[in-house]
Order: sequence, then structure tokens, then C-alpha cells
Amino acid sequence: MRAAAFASFGGPEVINVMEFADPQAGPGQVRVRVKTAGVQHYDCAVRGGWTPAGVTVNLPQIPGNEFAGIVDQVGDGVTGFSVGSEVLGFATLNCYAEYVVVGSDQLVSKPRTMTWEEAGGLTGNGQGAYIGLKAIGVARGETILINGAAGSLGAFAVQLAKEWGAKTVIGTASESNHDYVRSLGAIPITYNEGLAERIRAIAPDGVDAAFDTAGGEGLRAAVEVVRDKNRICTFYAYDLIEELGLRVVRGERSANRLKELVDLHTKGKLRIHIRQVFPLDRADDAHRAIESRHGRGKIVLVID
Repeated sequence: MRAAAFASFGGPEVINVMEFADPQAGPGQVRVRVKTAGVQHYDCAVRGGWTPAGVTVNLPQIPGNEFAGIVDQVGDGVTGFSVGSEVLGFATLNCYAEYVVVGSDQLVSKPRTMTWEEAGGLTGNGQGAYIGLKAIGVARGETILINGAAGSLGAFAVQLAKEWGAKTVIGTASESNHDYVRSLGAIPITYNEGLAERIRAIAPDGVDAAFDTAGGEGLRAAVEVVRDKNRICTFYAYDLIEELGLRVVRGERSANRLKELVDLHTKGKLRIHIRQVFPLDRADDAHRAIESRHGRGKIVLVID
């Protein structure tokens, strides 16, 4: 099979299309013919030399941790999926490829109303936003701050916070993305100096919780305006956690949670904005695009 992979750690230029043996589904597993794979900062970090806890990186390594495609091989003991099933799912690595093998508990069915690009870009950031918001708690009537609201992770967080009852969601974003953030249901606000004061002007009674996807001044402002630091979570500025006295939040993805997100999309309550689509042989450019930290929504690879 063809896959985008790296044989050494480094910048986006180390990613190239290579050939690998076709993986085979074992007991409890399915093989999926991948149609789309989402691109995440997680993938870029692995490419740069970071090894996630509990994960083994073997060079040459295929990155990618979310995908959508069609089941084409089913291992013994698998129920609920068969050859031809359209699915979306997750893995820690190996998704930038023509085929990926995963446990059947890492998949859900793709609804016909969801495009392949949307399906390939939901799993990672969608579940990340879910995990982060559950960690900080979102109660009905509260005011929530989302730092980096126009990016894929932040946009999911805005929509979930509103769905779960937040009365007011404030979303930091570049001015060019304010209309988009407003369309998601948040009050947009610019970054830069004086951010905490601008937040207080919108929420004079205070901010109940904050979810950070961009670091910098937005996270520091969150520490100023949120009363309880246990209700602040960052999925970006891990280097500031100790300095700011925040707790580390981690969580495991699950098919049940993914199904919940898919159902919200089907009901029209969760939008997936596709920012840019790249072919497999331009995975390096996809990494350059996401590392630029500009633009809104999700970057996805299409595997022909």
C-alpha cells in the first residue's frame, strides 16, 4: 500500500509517500480502505520527535490518528461491521495510508449525510473538545471561554459548550474569523494585550470555566478571569501548565463518545468546517498549513 510516512524526525519535509506491506486484520479487528484522514498537531509533534505515552514509534512511521473509509476485511469475532461498511474511526498512528487496521471498538458507522471529508476530520478534535469540556465542567447557564475558537478543536468546543447549556460562550479569534466564531454561537473577541479586561467587559460577573487551544495571552487571561483554576484546561500550552498552576487533563477516545458526536452532526447541531483538503502526496504541505496556526476549521488528506 501507499502511505505518507517519515524515516527520520524533523520538519514537514521529512514526510514522503512510501510503499508498505498491506496490513491484515486479526481477531477482533477490521481493515479499512481509507478515503480521508484528518491532520492534527498531534501528528506534527510525532513527526518532530515526540513520543506519546504508551505509544511506540518505529521508523519509517506512518502518522495520522483519525480516518474514514470502507471496511474491506473483517477479522474473527467481529460483529456490527462487514465488508462494505462505511465507517469513521481512530487510532494513535498509521492513518495516512491506503489501509489501516484497528479494533472494531474504534469504529462507528458513517451516516450518509456526512461527507467523507467531514468524517475524516471529526474523530480527533471532536473527541478532544468533548474530553476537555467534560474535564472543566459545563453547566447550564454558565459563561465559558474558548481560546482559539476558530480552529478545529476550538470550533467543536464552542458548539459542544452551547449544546450542553452554556448561556454565554466567549471565543478568542483573529478579527478575520469573528463572523465565523459568531456563527458557531460564541461572542468573538480579539487576542493581544488587554484581553482579560475585554473579557471582563463582556462577562462582568466572571467566567466559570475556560478551554484553551491556542496558548499565549489567551491562556494567561483565562487564569485571570476564571475563579477556579481546576476549571481551566489547555490542550496546547503544556509548557505553561506548571507555571500557571493548572492541572493536566488527559482522556481516552471511545466509540460511544464518537457515536454521540456523529448523532449531533446528523441532527444539525455540530458543524465540521473543512478548511483545506490535500492529496496524500502533499501530506507535507498539509503539515505546513496546520503548523501555520492560521485559518479556520479542519485540514484533511484525501487518499485515492
